[in-house]
Amino acid sequence: MNNKKKVVWNTVLFLTILGLTMYGVFHGENLDEMKQALIQAKVRWLLPAAGCVFVFIWGESLIIWYMLRTYGIHVKEALCFLISSVGFFFSCVTPSATGGQPMQIYFMKKEKIPIPVSTVILMIVTITYKLVLVVIGLGILLFGRGFQEQYLTGILPVFYLGIALNVFCVTFMMILVFHPSLAKKIMVSGLKLLERFHLMKKKESRLEKLEASMDMYNETAAFMRDHKILIVNVFLITFGQRIVLFAVTWFVCMAFSISGQSAVTVILLQAVISVSVDMLPLPGGMGISETLFLAIFPPVFGELLLPAMVLSRGLGYYSELLISAIFTVAAVFVFDRRTAKREKEKAVRQKVCRQGANRT
Repeated sequence: MNNKKKVVWNTVLFLTILGLTMYGVFHGENLDEMKQALIQAKVRWLLPAAGCVFVFIWGESLIIWYMLRTYGIHVKEALCFLISSVGFFFSCVTPSATGGQPMQIYFMKKEKIPIPVSTVILMIVTITYKLVLVVIGLGILLFGRGFQEQYLTGILPVFYLGIALNVFCVTFMMILVFHPSLAKKIMVSGLKLLERFHLMKKKESRLEKLEASMDMYNETAAFMRDHKILIVNVFLITFGQRIVLFAVTWFVCMAFSISGQSAVTVILLQAVISVSVDMLPLPGGMGISETLFLAIFPPVFGELLLPAMVLSRGLGYYSELLISAIFTVAAVFVFDRRTAKREKEKAVRQKVCRQGANRT
């Protein structure tokens, strides 16, 4: 019942934010002019942009496949792609992308992948995913003063907040992983504080679950210490994965035959949006992502700003949502069929064993 309520709540929230976003973006705009501009966009540049989204999803599946092999678990790359799609779909439609990894663990369990293994893998995916944003954000902050003054003047508070939140998130996860005793002390103290102020009911079971969960972080730390080269490779794959998605906006520039801005500049501007909105409790950063695009991209797109935003956001987020939704549906059928097949084979083996026992 609670899961059903959560699904309903997330759906209502997603549709509400989507409706408000569309109203805020298109209200008072000349939609006929925008339509004409979209028609003039060159499809030959939009197709690779859509391909970037596919590569982005595939990048995570490659990481999952790669790390599973270090555990001696051999899963087909196609199944890892479905698992990755499930994660991206539920991350797109839930606040702060909180729904992605629990659903990935659920589907990985269907494939007989132990929960501790899937949890460690997805923890590392999360850390490297956030770490890439931290590296890019801090790089712009420390070495891109001119870039900030030229493009980001109006949104610097949001950008700084995004960097701070991502740094805090990565730092906290690192403490959880490499200093579990300190993390446990902090979390237990926080839990007791919430109970003291009656913000949470006191439950011994909650404390026990919290203490048990720390084992997961110990395992993650051990894995990262024992596989340093693998972690570096995962970071590099993740970095490339992120850049490929940011490049969607550059392909939109090409589709409108816009010159004068380098690919690096356009990619970094798109990265700024991701850094700024990644930690905000909005599904897919809806609303704020569109607002930031309209604030920082005028020097790039000029009068084509709105149609460019529609194409960039449509390809970079909504096509990701659509592609991952299609493969999530496929995942349901594929994993259910594989589970049913294993159960049937198990039943046959048990029947054969019983028949053999009866003969003896």
